[in-house]
Amino acid sequence: MASSRDRQRKLAREKLDRQLARRAAATRRRRQIQAGVGAALVLALIVVGSAWALGAFDREPKQEAAQDVCLWTPQDASANTNLKDVGTPATTGLPTDGTRPMTINTNQGGPVTAELDLAGAPCAAASIAHLATRSFYDNTTCHEITAEGALRCGDPSGTGLGGPTYSFYDENVPTVPEASPSAGPAPGQPPAYPKGTIAMVGNPPGNNGSQFLVFFKDFNPAKPAYPVVGRVTGGLDVIEKIGALPTVDNGTGAKVKPKTDVLLQKLTVGEPATAGTAPTSPASGAPSASPSAG
Repeated sequence: MASSRDRQRKLAREKLDRQLARRAAATRRRRQIQAGVGAALVLALIVVGSAWALGAFDREPKQEAAQDVCLWTPQDASANTNLKDVGTPATTGLPTDGTRPMTINTNQGGPVTAELDLAGAPCAAASIAHLATRSFYDNTTCHEITAEGALRCGDPSGTGLGGPTYSFYDENVPTVPEASPSAGPAPGQPPAYPKGTIAMVGNPPGNNGSQFLVFFKDFNPAKPAYPVVGRVTGGLDVIEKIGALPTVDNGTGAKVKPKTDVLLQKLTVGEPATAGTAPTSPASGAPSASPSAG
């Protein structure tokens, strides 16, 4: 009997050992599986996080918002019938460096060549280029020879009230020394507007559109008000010849209208100068500062 009971105990012990071994093996496998799943989850989270940071889950590719270079203020053509609607220039993607060539042909001779300053007056240059592509200036009169010594052009109505159906603010207005603002620039200082300067003229001032001045002599005001857009590089003698024409009353009591019509037959604007292109050399008759205004 004792031998039988011992055998049963031995068999039961062996069975228990086998069960414990199986349980230990199952525990080791479960831990291995859990460790593998955990590592896989960590790796997946790293991959997903990296992809998210790089924008892989964005619905649309991220793009930098284009910055407005110029803003154009609408003008009411029903309130001013002298305005002409030819659309508006772009507000973004406008050149803001270098120069842009411009050519003016008149019935008094020419061509008159110039360069527009894209760095100092990008909006004025963009406006002139836009209007030139719409033939806005073609076959219009330069309706004034001003007391400041400039030819005033760019108004299809010839009234001084005309322009496009948009306007823009002043840019690149010359400054004078602060020491004596009432007396004008100090002796020896170059004039604010050397002859050959091209400047915008607004109506009212600061409300620029299409009208511009071409100075045929130096102008040195106590407080400059005209924003400079460019300079003549050739044919200034033509502008000087026009400046010498006799003038008559323009209907408002001002003796500024050329007695002989000055017709701006064609105005064209070329492409901006590319990076690295040498600046246009001043041609004969290009603007230069005189020792004194006059």
